[in-house]
Amino acid sequence: MFKEKSFNVLLFCIIVTVSSGVLQYMNPGISIFDGGLITAVLLTIFLKNDAYTKLFGGIGAGLIIVSSFYEHEHMERDQVLIQHAFSLMIVLMTMIFVLYVKKLYRSIESEQMQVNALFEHATEGIILTDDKGKIVLLNPAASNLLEYEKDELLGKSIEILIPGRFHAHHTQYREGFYQHPSNRTMGHGRDLFARKKDGREFPVEVSLSYYRQKNTFFVIAFLVDITQRKQAERELLDRKAELEKITQDISRLNAELESKVEQRTLILREALQELERSQGELNEALNKEKELNEIKSRFVSMASHEFRTPLSTVLSSAALLSRYTQTADQEKRDKHIKKIKDSVKHLNDLLEDFLSLGKLEEGIIRAEMTKFPVKEFLDEIVEEMRPLAKPGQDIHCDCPGDHSFVSDKRLLRNILINLLSNASKFSPEGAGIWLNVQHHPGRNMFLSVRDEGIGISPEDQQHLFSTFFRGANAQNIEGTGLGLHIVRRYVDLLGGTLGLESILDKGTTITVEVPEGTVD
Repeated sequence: MFKEKSFNVLLFCIIVTVSSGVLQYMNPGISIFDGGLITAVLLTIFLKNDAYTKLFGGIGAGLIIVSSFYEHEHMERDQVLIQHAFSLMIVLMTMIFVLYVKKLYRSIESEQMQVNALFEHATEGIILTDDKGKIVLLNPAASNLLEYEKDELLGKSIEILIPGRFHAHHTQYREGFYQHPSNRTMGHGRDLFARKKDGREFPVEVSLSYYRQKNTFFVIAFLVDITQRKQAERELLDRKAELEKITQDISRLNAELESKVEQRTLILREALQELERSQGELNEALNKEKELNEIKSRFVSMASHEFRTPLSTVLSSAALLSRYTQTADQEKRDKHIKKIKDSVKHLNDLLEDFLSLGKLEEGIIRAEMTKFPVKEFLDEIVEEMRPLAKPGQDIHCDCPGDHSFVSDKRLLRNILINLLSNASKFSPEGAGIWLNVQHHPGRNMFLSVRDEGIGISPEDQQHLFSTFFRGANAQNIEGTGLGLHIVRRYVDLLGGTLGLESILDKGTTITVEVPEGTVD
């Protein structure tokens, strides 16, 4: 239908434009025919496409310009130009006016479409009533919400949507709103209900707004179905009541559980302590496994050298002994016999170190506390070590007082024998060795062994008490690298501490602090 009307308008514009052009050509002296061109441009206001307005405006302007060149018998040339210039201006202004009006109309139409779309597609129900409470308009959402057809509610009183028991109060509220209108949200602190077509009621939230048009008062009501919200609130209240009941039960049970909690806390504490102990044992086992792997590696490296050398010496000296059969060769035989004895002693010392380490690892060695005189104990050790020292080496023992001490005498002896043997081994001939002891009854005993030997580098000192470790400057000196490790283990068994001070090529001082034990 719309397309048909547009076609008729377009056809009429064409006819008017063509007729005006023909009449103007036939009667060039009559300017009234320019009005037909203007009329054609004005008629394009009914055509949506701006191109038609521009087209007929351009055609009209072109025809006026062309007609200005026609012969005019009763008019001068200046009058002709002025007349047609005025007509041209009117046509162009008419075209601009029509384009502006069409743009304005499209803007209004767009706004109307947006408002209509907002009204038609709103998810909330919208109902418009007049000052008498009659329903004037409602959107599809309101129809669906109330289950009415639109025509069934138009012109009806708004009370048709209110449950009967609320009619009297609602009329009073409505009249009060008309007297003092304001935009406000309804329903706060009050439960509101609406009625469907079949009489069913459901809770709603209503917001009110108003406007006036031509002295008529209109009210806009926005309806929201809050059935699910109310159901959620009821469920929340039910759960709150259940929670209060549960809280009371919990309060009652708390008294019964306090004793059990305390008991279980004690059990948990014991379990945690057991877990910590197990964790400590596991860490200790892992550390021992790592240490064992390192020991294996160092043992292979050490054994390949320390066992091969004395065994080779024994083998070669034994072979040479068979050659010296004469009495005059006794000195040579004694020389090789001494080499064999020294090598066997060295092998015996190696085995003793391995046996001591094995017993320590297996936990066989235990500290056995006895009371003994300190000075007598130290003199015995010094007398035992002097024959084993290098030529010219002298062991100086400083032990003031004559006190007794409670500790494991056997472990202390092994500690001092190891330390004095190392001092002799790593010191040159003629060097001094000092054994100093400080002890007061009832206190810890401090023992220190100082030598004038090759010393230990700072880099090696941090590894010195590890198994099979030997300093870089001691590789050519016999030893297993177990002595100081065993010393440290013995000191640990006694509950003592071990200290080390050393300077390369100047000597080493090792200090042992041993606490006094008790005799069972």
